[in-house]
Amino acid sequence: MYLEIVSPEATLFSGDVDSVTVPGINGEFEMLQNHAAIVSLLKEGQVKISGNISLEEHVASKFSKTDKGYALAINSGTIEMNDSKIIILAD
Repeated sequence: MYLEIVSPEATLFSGDVDSVTVPGINGEFEMLQNHAAIVSLLKEGQVKISGNISLEEHVASKFSKTDKGYALAINSGTIEMNDSKIIILAD
């Protein structure tokens, strides 16, 4: 599935991933390929992405390495998933 993470300053990530875990306002949840369409608010926490991921050099310092991929700390945001495309607007 395709993921795009956008902040007010720049696009932090865009590319194919295997899974995305986000801090929803009602708890953490994970999305995989062909997940049902969803729109949700995000709270402070970590956006975790896994798969064969390469980060652009100018944003790599914003991510931390995890055992399955990378994590990005956010303060809040929104997420939309439709047709295996995820857009995260993160603050």
